Amino acid sequence: MTDRKSTGGALDRRTTLKLGAAGLGAAAFGFPAIVRAQTDAIRIGHLTPMTGFLGALGGYAVLGIKMAEEEINQAGGVMGRPIQVISEDSINPDTAATKAQRMLDRDGAAFLMGEISSASALAISQVAARNKRLFLSIGARSDTLRGKSCNKYMFCVDIPNTVMVNAVGSALLRDNMVKGKRFVTLTADYVFGHDLLRAAKAFFAAHGGNLVGDELVATDVTDFSPYLLKIRQARPDVVCSNLAGNQVTNLIKQYAEFGLPYPIVGFNLNTADAWAAGEGNLSGTWPTVWYHTLDTPGSKAFVEKFVKKNGKPPENHAWIQYISLKLMAEAMNAAKSTDSETLGAYLEKGTQFDILKARKAYFRAWDHQLIQEAYPFTVKPKAQIKDKWDMLQLGAAVPNPDQPLESIYPTREQNPCSL
Repeated sequence: MTDRKSTGGALDRRTTLKLGAAGLGAAAFGFPAIVRAQTDAIRIGHLTPMTGFLGALGGYAVLGIKMAEEEINQAGGVMGRPIQVISEDSINPDTAATKAQRMLDRDGAAFLMGEISSASALAISQVAARNKRLFLSIGARSDTLRGKSCNKYMFCVDIPNTVMVNAVGSALLRDNMVKGKRFVTLTADYVFGHDLLRAAKAFFAAHGGNLVGDELVATDVTDFSPYLLKIRQARPDVVCSNLAGNQVTNLIKQYAEFGLPYPIVGFNLNTADAWAAGEGNLSGTWPTVWYHTLDTPGSKAFVEKFVKKNGKPPENHAWIQYISLKLMAEAMNAAKSTDSETLGAYLEKGTQFDILKARKAYFRAWDHQLIQEAYPFTVKPKAQIKDKWDMLQLGAAVPNPDQPLESIYPTREQNPCSL
């Protein structure tokens, strides 16, 4: 396909020669001296946006999963076999579905991983279900994926929208910024944003906040001046962003240029988008699943290796792709299988995985959500910022150490998932 952007895939003559050379080098990593046929590698289909409004996040995703792939192979692979991650640009839901099917049919992928776009993740999950192959949805956050659109073959790693709202909401409640306050929201006009708005409305209603206006924003919008003029007219107490990808970056830059006096917070932010906004532009409280200053031994070691390899700190999508491939390698070794039914049953057992945080994580059997800590963060004063990567101050993990991890996740009563 002419639109294909890939770091693995079709076995043309040049690729075959390269793979043959890689097989010869495998002996140095602990594999038998006899050169293995490429079909003996465990092939994993990996889809993520590498272009478009989520492209910057996808770039970090590829760096993270490739780093994990290298480490796993250097340690002997999985069940004595090398793994090969085939990464491609998902582009949009239709293309993502087509490529997912091709990875299974032509490339011989054992299962599928990846994605950041909730819309594309939904499309891939449908391919996975039809083919009865496991899909590890790594970076998509829509509650819908874990709710009414859940299926037996999809497992979700990233924190869902409800958890992001709860993470930021706990900080807003602490600072008396909800009850009786008037909110205006800007929402990404696709499944993720619509889903996030529902979670935000539920939070406002439960805690006495008043939503006085919302604007749906197309994912290709770059000029936010019409929306900022409406905010100026509405004169809210708080502005809340339900945007995604470079939408957030563009909003933050233009919000600072307009000089609006209303505090801005957000229920979704990825750190690459925060970094791109530039020093002095971002403000308020935002949620994250991980940040490179997290003070745990495992996280610090990962950051050190990533910086040494790439010359910059890892963004949260690099971290989450890295730990996702590591936990799948652990699952395959423990289950002694690459079969999707076997792996799914293993993940449903509640096995705890080290994801480089203070508390270990596990998949919940009834909705396939990885249960883990989340964090709010705020923006450092400009005088305290050391470099462009040092803008954010990570808050305390939620839930508190003495609370169950599931306390910030939707309950069975709140979640319509039926596997």
